[in-house]
Amino acid sequence: MLNKPTPRRLTSIERIYGHKGLEAFKNTSVLIAGVGGVGSWCVEALARSGIGRIVMVDMDHVAESNINRQVHALDTTLGMSKISALKDRITLIQQDCEVVLVDNFVTSENVKDITTTYKPDIFIDCIDDARAKVAIALTCADQDLHLIMAGGAGGKTDIFSIHTSDLAQVQNDNLLKRVRDLLRKEHGYPSSSEFYRSQPMGITTVWFKQKAMMPSLWSNPSDGPNTPQGLSCAGYGSLVTVTGTMGFALAQLALNHIITKHNIII
Repeated sequence: MLNKPTPRRLTSIERIYGHKGLEAFKNTSVLIAGVGGVGSWCVEALARSGIGRIVMVDMDHVAESNINRQVHALDTTLGMSKISALKDRITLIQQDCEVVLVDNFVTSENVKDITTTYKPDIFIDCIDDARAKVAIALTCADQDLHLIMAGGAGGKTDIFSIHTSDLAQVQNDNLLKRVRDLLRKEHGYPSSSEFYRSQPMGITTVWFKQKAMMPSLWSNPSDGPNTPQGLSCAGYGSLVTVTGTMGFALAQLALNHIITKHNIII
């Protein structure tokens, strides 16, 4: 039986990864939690790479302040749910992609139900709540689900300082530091010691080594307080070059995992 011809929009991917690689992408389900500045670009890359099933979990709506850094944020999408706006976009990119929308925020209480219900092969965490990220890490470890965790993008400008590493090696990322501390103090994950400064924790992360920049004194007071109140982009400034870079890195790590899992040599 002859193989179905590869759509022209995916032939460039096939030249890199081969037909088996493209088929592996098609048969993979990826869940992205949080589709804002980082997550939206990750979804974009996965859709354009031929991933066959994309599950998006978010309850937020597109606002004007998102336009500078989020791929789905346009004048025409203001007020739409972010997951719906992205679904419309994915349909225009790859009609064969199954898109599942979960209109909810991932929390410590619901993460197990979400992973059990939607059964992804890969979980990409792009949220900015440390407690929820801890719950995601614990759930993925318990279910042997491959996890890729994003750090903070707010206040960063140096895209060339991007790193991927085990959570234990992360530097200058307040969000991931908080997650690491909670896992060590409350859940028995390995700590640094006199002899082992950074024992691996088994969690793949993406982060920027650059220290976060505080908001400019010239910030508009109507935009909120000058001192960041959280760990996301909301209190810090943010750039699309940074959120896009991190989102694309997360997507590439997912592709790498799929290729490795299926023993595909390129």
